[in-house]
Amino acid sequence: MAFDKLNYIAMKMKKSLITSGYKAILILAVTLYLPLNAGAWGMLGHRIVAQVAESHLSNKARKGIKDILGNESLAMASNWGDFIKSDPSYDYLYNWHFVNLPAGLDKQGVFNVLDTEKGPNVYNKVLEMAAILKNKQSKADEKLLAMRMLIHLVGDLNQPMHTARKEDLGGNKVFVTWFGEKSNLHRVWDEALIGYQQLSYTEYANAIDYPTATQLGTWKTYSLKDYVYGSYEACNKIYANIKPEEKLSYKYNFEFVGLLNEQLLKGGICLANVLNDIYN
Repeated sequence: MAFDKLNYIAMKMKKSLITSGYKAILILAVTLYLPLNAGAWGMLGHRIVAQVAESHLSNKARKGIKDILGNESLAMASNWGDFIKSDPSYDYLYNWHFVNLPAGLDKQGVFNVLDTEKGPNVYNKVLEMAAILKNKQSKADEKLLAMRMLIHLVGDLNQPMHTARKEDLGGNKVFVTWFGEKSNLHRVWDEALIGYQQLSYTEYANAIDYPTATQLGTWKTYSLKDYVYGSYEACNKIYANIKPEEKLSYKYNFEFVGLLNEQLLKGGICLANVLNDIYN
């Protein structure tokens, strides 16, 4: 009797260890899978873009935004588009976050892709969200979704690796190391470069929100297509200066932090432009 009891306990322990082993494998698999499904700017990057935009809004735009978001700031709303990925009912939003652009396009070539691409992408969905917000017949819940997604997607549009190549999933399959840790090119531009600066989103926005008069004048005249093309040009520069399995650290930060900051700043100006246009 005692032997049977001990045997039962041993079997239970074995089953528990096997189950724990499966769980460990599953956690490892998910961890390894995450870099291939990274979003655009990480949480910090989206908040930086939104915080910059706040300082370039018209009074009418501020009022229109507050009517929808209440006391929620643009920065706090900016990551909803990634947070909602935890809900399978929003899986249809997946393709909204990027536009695949092949190598070797000139400006008109990029514009042609944007004009002819029928599937959902970051460019046509920003236009769609703006149209919903402009439409006085839109319902409150439609406007809330449109506002949250528009804030997020404009940030995505100005992340260069979200106007990148389909064949490598926007740099997700370009594997590199970042200060000795395994990563990929997309993830470096989503989070690693920004995180390396060791600033909060408000500190970062305050540090870069000094566009020259020429920059501000030019960017305010840009169409949404122009912003996509600017991201595509930045993307081409990033691809041209990377090798598979390259070891990235101090030198890469030194060479590319300027481009990073310009894209974050342009993203903020772009978001303010879109919102000001909606409400003015």
